[in-house]
Amino acid sequence: MSNVATTSQDTFKTDVLASERPVLVDFYADWCGPCKIIGPIVEDLADDYQGRVDVRKVDVDNNANLTTHFGVRGIPTLMLFKNGEPVETIVGVTSKAKLADVLDQHVA
Repeated sequence: MSNVATTSQDTFKTDVLASERPVLVDFYADWCGPCKIIGPIVEDLADDYQGRVDVRKVDVDNNANLTTHFGVRGIPTLMLFKNGEPVETIVGVTSKAKLADVLDQHVA
């Protein structure tokens, strides 16, 4: 079972902005090749950081308001939110080690 949940413009405020834990948000699309590459990495991180970081996915095709609001111009875009604010943004495919380094900077 995956520790990655989906969120939408209807639940984003509760799922992400009001979360007491840092939240890694994966802005993706089903048709996006690079998104399919980074997807398993995001799932691994969700398992590795379970209980310390929440991981959510946002389908950009169905949540254009969120995409526009957060300035997502390319996918995959990963944003780390802490205390309701974006603190890190990574665009494109990157390694698990690089993403873990980013998470470690913000997770106690």
